[in-house]
Amino acid sequence: MHIMIDLETMGTRPTAPIVSIGAVAFDATGIHDKFYVNVDLTSAVAAGGIIDPSTVMWWMSQSDESRAALLVKDDQYSVVGALSALSAWGDWGKVAGVWGNGATFDNVILRETYYRAAVPCPWPFWKDRCYRTIKNIYPDVELVRVGTLHNALADARTQAEHLIAINANAAGIIL
Repeated sequence: MHIMIDLETMGTRPTAPIVSIGAVAFDATGIHDKFYVNVDLTSAVAAGGIIDPSTVMWWMSQSDESRAALLVKDDQYSVVGALSALSAWGDWGKVAGVWGNGATFDNVILRETYYRAAVPCPWPFWKDRCYRTIKNIYPDVELVRVGTLHNALADARTQAEHLIAINANAAGIIL
């Protein structure tokens, strides 16, 4: 089993505060489980997250649906609660790879947030994988968007389904 992680953040550096976490568990046959939480921005900043004003401005130009998903108060977790829930969700000991969209983005920000919040990261660093690298190696495999762009769960699902399609095109050598 593999995990695809997608974060929505208020920055692009390792210290970016996370505002939502989406993840799906998948293998070559499809998606088998999903995870989604919104993170209270105040708690993410209190845990050492540093807001980037240019990212805030970027969010202001995104769709109403994308922005609205971040503001749902009844499903917001503290950053520690969100990290703990993600850790409890996955069967991390059996995970072959934890994928993020970019070698320096999702996994790095999430791992740094675990560190700052003093919550153990549930997977070892050597299981980190870069979806963006594989996507760029196989540009002819069509990416079919699922759900709202910049919704962490929809993006994680879109990326995992694309990676599954790439794997099928590559005769199963990736997953």
